[in-house]
Order: sequence, then structure tokens, then C-alpha cells
Amino acid sequence: MDWTDTLAELIRRTTSDLPADAEAALRRAADAEAPGSQAALILRALAENTVLARLQSTPLCQDTGTLTFFWDVPPGTDTAALEQAARGAVALATRNGWLRRNTIDTLTGRSVDSNVAEGCPVCHFEQRSEGRGKKEEGGRKREEGIDVWLLQKGGGSENMSRQFSLPDETLGAGRDLEGVRRCLLHAVWEAQGFGCAPGVLGVCIGADRAEGFLAAKRQLLRPLDDTAPEPELAALERRVLEEANALGIGPMGMGGVTTLLGVKIAARTRLPASYFVTVAYLCWACRRRGLRVPADGPLQWLN
Repeated sequence: MDWTDTLAELIRRTTSDLPADAEAALRRAADAEAPGSQAALILRALAENTVLARLQSTPLCQDTGTLTFFWDVPPGTDTAALEQAARGAVALATRNGWLRRNTIDTLTGRSVDSNVAEGCPVCHFEQRSEGRGKKEEGGRKREEGIDVWLLQKGGGSENMSRQFSLPDETLGAGRDLEGVRRCLLHAVWEAQGFGCAPGVLGVCIGADRAEGFLAAKRQLLRPLDDTAPEPELAALERRVLEEANALGIGPMGMGGVTTLLGVKIAARTRLPASYFVTVAYLCWACRRRGLRVPADGPLQWLN
């Protein structure tokens, strides 16, 4: 299998084909708004845009975002080769018009026309421990192969990501889930009119600063209709979603009952001296797609 071509196809699908759960959420949101309202018109325009983008293989949004690949690989995988294939795929997708020239050299201000540079695209590798990812099949064990997920997150939504250190006296937020709730609603309030609502919150409670942002961003790979496995986090997800949508911010900050499409929360261990709440804000264009390459089977596309 040619990894470069396969990853280029993953990019094409991710940038132009909104996942089914996200598209359905937009349509439900449009139905929930007052008929003929600004909010309803915006949401129906977004839903129509998803259809056109899919049919024409054109970007859902002109900002094709930072491309972040999350890899899950078995022991012994040549990750350097996979990263090189990802870089080649980004260059190919850019030449094909699936990505705009979206990368700027910070020191010179010049465009990096291939979208390939140091740290572009981003690749995170997680290597399975021995035995994980194996299953019995036909009386023998086999590795399940390689999974890769792509997240494309635009600059407008990235600008609205936040990290809080608790306690925070200005928010009245202590080191507990009530304090976390206050942080999340504050982040939603600050994002109004800037983050291309309705958005999705990926949240990490705990960890250090760097791991907090990575774990929060990973939550954005979750389907909109799932819930956290921990009951207390699942309850917090539901409450924040309900309360955020009661703020009246609405699509694009123009008012309405749909400010968020989802809230996804994870918790990590932390140091006694630290209590971080990290928020990765994603816009309405939930551009996430994956693929699985089994060791001895056909490629599988993951939605």
C-alpha cells in the first residue's frame, strides 16, 4: 500500500466531507431554532455547504486548518516512514487543491506553499504495549495493524482555546468540578462571535500544561453522540452543553439556542500544586476522519 496516496485521500475526505454525526447535529440544530430566524438561516446554510463540499471535493471552510495526525501503531513500526508519508500527503493534497496554502513562516512572514515544514503536519504516535491490539482469529493471533486519525482545526477556533489554573478567584472557580464548569462556561462566553459557533469543546481536567492541550484536542475525535465513561464527567458534559446553549449566543454569535454541538471531557492525573483546566475549542466544521490498516486485511475508513 502506498501510504502517501492513502493519507492524501484521508485528507481529501476530512477537508470536504463532514462526518455524519456532525452533519446530523447541524440539521437538528436548525430545526430547533425559530423558523426564519437568523440562527436557523445560518445553520441551514452550513448544512447546505456540507453537501456542496462533499459533492465537489472542496474544503468545508477556506481555513483548512492545522493538520494533526494521531497514530496508534504496534511495536516496531517505522514511525519515521509514516511521518514522511504524511508530509508527502500534505504536499500532494495542497497541489490537488484540497488544502489551501495555509502555512506561514513565522520569522519571514512568507507563505510555505507546500504546507510542509518543521512541525507541519503534526504527528502524534502512540505505540501499543505488547499484546494490546491482538486478537484470536482462525486459531492464531495477529496484530490489528495501524490506526490513524486526522483532525483539521482552523485558526479561528484555535484562537478560542483556553487554559485555566485553579483556583481562579476572578471566576470564583475552585479545585472541583463546579470550578471546572465555571471555566468552561467562561470559555464559551469569550468565544462568542469569534470561534465560528456552534462549536465543540474538548476538555482535559488535570495533567501538565502541554499534555492538557494534547488530551483536550484528542477529545475532539470523539463522536458527538457519545458520553464520557465516568458518570461524573458524563453528567458535567450534559450540564455544560445545556447551560452553554441557554446563554443565547447562537450560531456565529448572532443569537439563538445553539451555541455548542457537544462537550467532551477527560480527566488526567496532576501534581498536588497544579490543577489545570484545558479547553480545545472546535468550530462547527468537525473535520475528523480516520482509517485502519489491518496487518492482513483491507483498509477500513473510520468516521
